[in-house]
Amino acid sequence: MRVKRGKVKNAKHKKVLAATKGYRLSYSKLYKRAKEAILHASKYSFAHRRKRQSQFRNVWIRRINAGLTESDMKYSVFINSLKKKDIALDRKVLAGLALDYPETFKKVVEAAK
Repeated sequence: MRVKRGKVKNAKHKKVLAATKGYRLSYSKLYKRAKEAILHASKYSFAHRRKRQSQFRNVWIRRINAGLTESDMKYSVFINSLKKKDIALDRKVLAGLALDYPETFKKVVEAAK
């Protein structure tokens, strides 16, 4: 028995082309190119969701370092002294303190010295 799938195919193609709206050149116009583009884009989005965590760590380190400029202390020395004094604050918390509560951050720096 013959199966007619024109409606299904058209719907599938429309869905893919709608997902690639705004892509450059023929990646948003031609089905075959659009499907390739979606496959690549989904791989990149998965990988970059994982990569985002390390990017946050870099942001936290920069914020802590900026907070330490007033107290003339290097970041590496500060982290090392925190470990030696058994002050268990992670970089996320320290960055939040440096950004939102500078007075409290100064107290932590003084405790680390």
